[in-house]
Formats: sequence, structure tokens, C-alpha cells
Amino acid sequence: MPQAASSPTDPIGVFDSGVGGLSVLHEIRRALPHEDLLYVADSRYAPYGERSREEIVARATLVTERLIAHGAKAIVVACNTATGAAVCELRARHTLPIIAMEPAVKPAAAHTRTGVVGVLATSQTLASHSFVQLLGRLGGEVEVLVQPCPGLVEQVEHGELRSDRTRTLLAAYLGPLLARRADTIVLGCTHYPHLRPLIQDLVGPAVTVLDSGAAVARQVHRRLAEQALLRPPAGRPGGERFWTSGDPARVAAVVAELWPTAVTIEPLPMAQTALSDTG
Repeated sequence: MPQAASSPTDPIGVFDSGVGGLSVLHEIRRALPHEDLLYVADSRYAPYGERSREEIVARATLVTERLIAHGAKAIVVACNTATGAAVCELRARHTLPIIAMEPAVKPAAAHTRTGVVGVLATSQTLASHSFVQLLGRLGGEVEVLVQPCPGLVEQVEHGELRSDRTRTLLAAYLGPLLARRADTIVLGCTHYPHLRPLIQDLVGPAVTVLDSGAAVARQVHRRLAEQALLRPPAGRPGGERFWTSGDPARVAAVVAELWPTAVTIEPLPMAQTALSDTG
């Protein structure tokens, strides 16, 4: 699908099934302080990990088109599940740069001393073709233990970053990995970095915890530079604009815990949210 020519002053669009992608948005803001950023939390349909592939593709398509309508010069799919399910379709439909997530398994493999890496992710991400390919590229050089984490995304969406329930879930998911000598843990969902302090407390200082947010930010910088789309550093700092398909007041309360400045959460227009709430 052709798009109008982009300008360096156009914003970068970022989306996730909910507030998890704010962990990536943090890294993009740190790497690109002069860029304007648009963010959609598709909270009405979170978690994507419990949706069918067809539903995820439909949501990713609608949200991407929403961001493009607001002038986005690039799209960051700040969701591992949406990357695995929908990024190929998005790239086939649109010509602007679309930057996707990849769990930090390769740097984890280079870092581990025991030769055992643990990956926390949603079931959809772990079953995706892109993740299977990623493991295949390692060539069996390390042992990669995968751990689906049902319920963790919901804990972050509810703002329960330090609750007993969240700690209990994490302990159950991390325990088997630590028992098999994993010394490097990969956070394969953009929601999970928001739980990093609790995760690090549970695994201890000898275990390294990695995510791919900073690598994605570097990729955004590289792709924009290649197409002469980096915003010039002169002038005002970049700003942010936020939407959600969920309840703006509820999402705002969680964003206040996760984003360093006060923001207004706008409702995503209903024409952009049409999809069955079941499935």
C-alpha cells in the first residue's frame, strides 16, 4: 500500500497490546530525544498472547493504519507476540520502515557462562515461526530453556508490579530455569522489563537479565538514518502522544507508574476498535 512521502519532522509510531511497549518507548526516547513519538496501547484486546493469529493480524493492521494516518514515518511493533504473528503482513502492506522485536537470545548465548539460557515469553511468541528460526540460527551452541508465562502480562496491565501475586507467578516460572543452571534470563515480552526489579531480586545478582529494548531503539535510529528521516537535533525536545482502545482512566493510572512524565491518554476512536471481544 503506497504512503505519502515522509519527512524527518514526522513522528515515530509505536504500539503494543497494552502498556508493555512503554519499555521500548523508554529506550527510543533515550536514543532519539528529539523525535516525536506516538504510542497506542491496544488494551481492550490485551493480552495478544491469548488471541488467535488472525485476530492479532487484524489488530496490528488497524493500529498501524491509525498511526500512519497521524503521520508516522516509521512503525515500531513493540510486542513480541504481534511481531511473530503480524509483522510479515504489515511489511507486505506498507512501504515505510517497520521495526520489529526479537528476543535477546543471541546476546544471551554470547553472555552465558553455564551454557544455559532461559527465555520468559508468551506461548504465542514461543510457538511463532520467527522464534523457532531464531533458535535455529544459534546452531545448538547453548541450551535454551523456554518458559511460557501465562498471567504475567495481565499483572503488568493491572499495575501490579510488586504484588505478592506477581512475585508468586515469577517464582514459579523462574524456579525451573534456575534449577537447570540458567545464568542468563531473556525477557521475551515487552511487558516483562517493567518487572525487572522483582525478577532480579528473585534470580539474584549472579544471573543476568536481558531484554531487547535498547537494540530495537538502535535499529530505529539506523533505519531512519538510512532513509534520511532522522529529526534534526536543533529545536525543541521530542514530545509524545498516547492512545488506548481500553479505558483511558484505567490505562492512565498504570502509565503513571511506568512513564516518567504526566501524559494524557486519548481514546482510540471506536471505528478503529471493531473486532470481536471473544476468542
